[in-house]
Amino acid sequence: MTGTFVRLKLSVLRNGLRQSTGRRVGWIAGTLVSLLYALGMSVGLAVLRGNEYAPSAAVGVGVALGVGWAVMPLFVFGGDDTLDPTRLAMLPLRPWPLVRALLVSSLVGVGPLLTFLVVVGAAVSVAADAASAVAAVLAVPLAVLLCVALSRAVAAANTRLLTSRKGRDLAVLSGVLIAVGAQLVSLAANALTSGHGLERISAFTTVLRWVPPASALDAVRSAGEGSYGLAVAELAWTGAVLALVLMWWHTSLDRLMTRPDASTLQAGPSSVRETRFRLFPEGRTGTVMERQFRYAWRDPRTKAAWATALAVGLLLPLVSAVQEGSVYTVCWAAGLLGLQMYNQFGMDGSAFWTVAATISSRADAYAELRGRALAIVVVGVPYVAVVTIGAALLLGRADAVAETLGLSFALLGALVATGAWASVRFPYSMPQENRFGSAAAPGQTSLAWLSLVGGALTGAVITLPVLGLLIWLHVSGRHGALWLLLPLGCLYGAAFAVLGVRTAAPRLLGRLPEVLTAVSKG
Repeated sequence: MTGTFVRLKLSVLRNGLRQSTGRRVGWIAGTLVSLLYALGMSVGLAVLRGNEYAPSAAVGVGVALGVGWAVMPLFVFGGDDTLDPTRLAMLPLRPWPLVRALLVSSLVGVGPLLTFLVVVGAAVSVAADAASAVAAVLAVPLAVLLCVALSRAVAAANTRLLTSRKGRDLAVLSGVLIAVGAQLVSLAANALTSGHGLERISAFTTVLRWVPPASALDAVRSAGEGSYGLAVAELAWTGAVLALVLMWWHTSLDRLMTRPDASTLQAGPSSVRETRFRLFPEGRTGTVMERQFRYAWRDPRTKAAWATALAVGLLLPLVSAVQEGSVYTVCWAAGLLGLQMYNQFGMDGSAFWTVAATISSRADAYAELRGRALAIVVVGVPYVAVVTIGAALLLGRADAVAETLGLSFALLGALVATGAWASVRFPYSMPQENRFGSAAAPGQTSLAWLSLVGGALTGAVITLPVLGLLIWLHVSGRHGALWLLLPLGCLYGAAFAVLGVRTAAPRLLGRLPEVLTAVSKG
């Protein structure tokens, strides 16, 4: 079976390259670049041999490889059919022989080769004598096997999730996670190059060296220093974790091959189904709020917009706090959430036809806009408060909480008001075939810019009185009165939000045909 699976893997790779010349050229170019990067990293690690920070680098590389292989199936599952073991469910295969065959065939590919090169460089960087060389001969294949087995086990354990709608929605969050991760890596790099960063990393590695597969690489160092018992313990620990991962993989395969999932089970009687509690106000406003939250949870495009706003709104103040920047960067949290009020009907797409059919009076239009605004406000107010207080405490500026919260709430209310107007006055459609994008349909880019940029600038202008008061209190030395900005900002933002929604409602009723035409062009 193992030989058959290896030949199948080679056939899959070969047939994939035969599909088109462009695919073949892209694969070759990507492989060459990746190989050069892996070789460069391997050589760079090997050059560190004898350096006091070489063990820390080796351990860090081991941990990074383990984490990377563990999370990789969550992002590439849909693009790699070989990760889906349910395609083999109808074949008469036993789990343990299948685990062995899949593990060996998984070692065929570019990814395992790149991992092998990097692990070899890490092992060379900490090797010192013949004993460490013997340990390296065991550690390198053990680390590579653990990485590949961990990736397969994670894929098997999450197969049903990743092939469902919720699993496909993980693609929405991948870009946000990558962006956040890049910023965290940047912060870590800055910390390393300033002060005693390398010494702090060395302290961390004393704990991380027990995290497989880093423990296998650290065994090479231990053997080179004469700590043979510690080296054996680290290798044994890595082998034990590999055995546990293989058992987890076996259990997941057994469940996938022999047990029914929820799609094959009859639904239970209605009397035992989960009761849905009413969390929203009665009437149309509550119904609209519930619909908006369902969109945010189920619609990939809406989910992407919310996830981006929440993640970036938290990331920017966090980066500023770590770099000891300005406390007023917390306004990004309010600003990005307030922008969710823009182009409300374009986000609905063709579904807005059903909504528009129920709007027959100013009260209906007002309830529709008010429900959409409240869906943003009930998330925005506590979120902005948490981000603002947290950033102020990290910066040691607890005295600035009141003024920054007041300014943020004023900005949030102003953007909700201008967003309601822009949604009615400058609606635009979004391509229906792009489920994860938020760009305007072809030919409506200028309208989108007019709506978003013009509305955002108007919201900023509306917030100027609160900002002017804040500046005046600072310049005049009346710091004791800065706490007044919190209630004033709350009242100011709430007043403008209510005013904007109330004045946009009758305009929505009068412009329903134009709005329907605009959002249906995609």
